[in-house]
Amino acid sequence: MSLSALSTAMLLPPVNLVPLALAGMVIARRYPRIGEAVSAVALAVLLLLGMPVIGNTLLDSLQAGLPRTLPEAVRQRPDLADQGPTGLLPGAIVILSADGSFAGPGGILPEPGLGLLTLERIHAGAILARRVELPVLVTGGVVNPGRPPIAITMARTLQQDFGLTAAWIEPRSNDTWENAAYSAQILKTAGIRSVYLVTNGWHLRRSLMAFRHFGIEAIPVASRFSAGPRFGSDDFVPRVTGWINSYYAIHEWIGCAWYAVRS
Repeated sequence: MSLSALSTAMLLPPVNLVPLALAGMVIARRYPRIGEAVSAVALAVLLLLGMPVIGNTLLDSLQAGLPRTLPEAVRQRPDLADQGPTGLLPGAIVILSADGSFAGPGGILPEPGLGLLTLERIHAGAILARRVELPVLVTGGVVNPGRPPIAITMARTLQQDFGLTAAWIEPRSNDTWENAAYSAQILKTAGIRSVYLVTNGWHLRRSLMAFRHFGIEAIPVASRFSAGPRFGSDDFVPRVTGWINSYYAIHEWIGCAWYAVRS
């Protein structure tokens, strides 16, 4: 794990709540009420964030206001061209990377591979590319040390598994902001200033902010929208998926706030 990834994990819930609870125990030796209160709050928030109803609600909040229906051209209406707010026609499809595979050697799948989020985005991008017949740009740098940039693996998967060739491979970016910055350089050189942007629904808000900052008009196309909150009894029982969704959501909202400052 890189220093950047480690620091991010330690600064965000739920991981940061564990040392906070431990710190409360230490404080309690001298200031019992304060220390016990700190530990109790940290553990209570940890349990809450593990509940699927909380994680799903937080993820769903990122998707508010985003179009849930596909653009006209994506719905196989070639006679209707999609235009962005400024009237520009999209000239390419940009597929954003996410995770890589940490699997070891062996098995039928080639190594290095794509994580589930990235593979889902590639799948969605391939469907879109067949419908609108536009060139594809894949973007993403090194995710796992010692392995190729994830954009190279994305391009290989796009070719081998979906029969499509990526027109451009952007292999330098380390985050969404750099995805946008380096992709914009490639796109503008090709005379393209409007694209379909493919990523998860909960990641679109931050991605759109980044691409628009660098002068690329992006029409959002979600690979999938996360489910909204459910209120069954099981949804109030902490589980791993609840913590994962809460982590993604909090990470995204902090990222959106940071991008707003940078813009």
